[in-house]
Amino acid sequence: MNHHKPVLAKSFRALRPIPKKASEVIAPPYDVLNSDEARKRATDKPLSFLHVSKPEIDLPVDTPFDDPEVYNQGSKNLSRLISEKILIEEDADSLYICEISSNGCKQTGVAFVASLEAYDLNLIKKHEYTTPRKEADRIQNISKLNAQTGPVLLTYESNIHLKKILSKIITQDPIYDVYADEGPRHKIWELSDVDEMDAILTIINNMGALFIADGHHRSAAAAKVRDQRKQNNPNHNGRENYNYFLSVAFPHDEMNILSYNRVVKDANSHTQKSLFQEICKSFDLELSPVPFNPSKRKQFGMYFDGVWYKLELKQALDNIADPVKSLGVSILHDYLLEPILGIKDERTDQRIDFMGGARGLEALAEKVDSGKMVIAFSLFPTAIDDLISVAKVGKIMPPKSTWFEPKLLDGLLTHRID
Repeated sequence: MNHHKPVLAKSFRALRPIPKKASEVIAPPYDVLNSDEARKRATDKPLSFLHVSKPEIDLPVDTPFDDPEVYNQGSKNLSRLISEKILIEEDADSLYICEISSNGCKQTGVAFVASLEAYDLNLIKKHEYTTPRKEADRIQNISKLNAQTGPVLLTYESNIHLKKILSKIITQDPIYDVYADEGPRHKIWELSDVDEMDAILTIINNMGALFIADGHHRSAAAAKVRDQRKQNNPNHNGRENYNYFLSVAFPHDEMNILSYNRVVKDANSHTQKSLFQEICKSFDLELSPVPFNPSKRKQFGMYFDGVWYKLELKQALDNIADPVKSLGVSILHDYLLEPILGIKDERTDQRIDFMGGARGLEALAEKVDSGKMVIAFSLFPTAIDDLISVAKVGKIMPPKSTWFEPKLLDGLLTHRID
């Protein structure tokens, strides 16, 4: 039995837009827009990558996102971008350096393809469960397109040698420098110098692990597509493109996580009095004159009946040994959402919804004031160090624990798997 340690990362031949068309091609990631929003975004933008990542926008309104026709349409749309030479395939394997800047924050990382063998062996670590229907959608999308279009966002424990190499490369002119609609600025440099690529890959492949930050459905789907192709390929040797998935990796100390807030549809038959009595068993509760933005894990803002409150868990966090149980999202769940509001599984319960921190506290209050929801909670963001320590011990984060910002644009780099 050969116990070699598989590579984590390798270079690849990207399919990418011709630079002068890049700003017309780029699109937000498929999972941050619903079909209606995507349809609006892509109006009068025939080259928008949304035609590939959310092809239902080209079919009659109300076409389900996972209708078989949707994937055929996506495949037609991608073929058209290739035949019109809007997208061209690199003639040699390359790596790409990506710098994303948004609101004064910059992160610089590397785009490569990550090994599914390493993913199987948990050297590329997960921290989240996937939803079957969403995973099935990405399986169909990748299979039909014969390509992985949405990069998986990875993080790694910051490495001083890699930082040095990258900071030297980004003094040159990038191949892309583009802004999305009110989105972040993306700059991308292409590396073709073999020594530079080797130096970068050697550092990455000697890391103990990479961690999936965002993109669990994309990576899980890539693994399932690999299984199908392996079965259907009598000459499978493990080096085919389908054995890898498209990734962009950033150092953990440059990653930016926003809070992932909660809104709940009803008070579980509580009156205000009984609700507050129950909450006060575990939390100190006080009025807040302004929308309350927590400054630590055990603090929460609560908006109820037109008023903001500050909640703080009475118990000391160091009594909660488990790295998952001590997360803000877990505390809110274990001490309030489940015992008081009766929400057992946040993944499936229809009474709860989630709002990314990018939308601010006002959006939470609006949801409640509109009557759609009855209570809103603001949370302190999960730290990247928490994510890494949870993933290292092989545990799973609660659903909707992390909202990474900025999001990687789709359309700049695509990995063909045929």
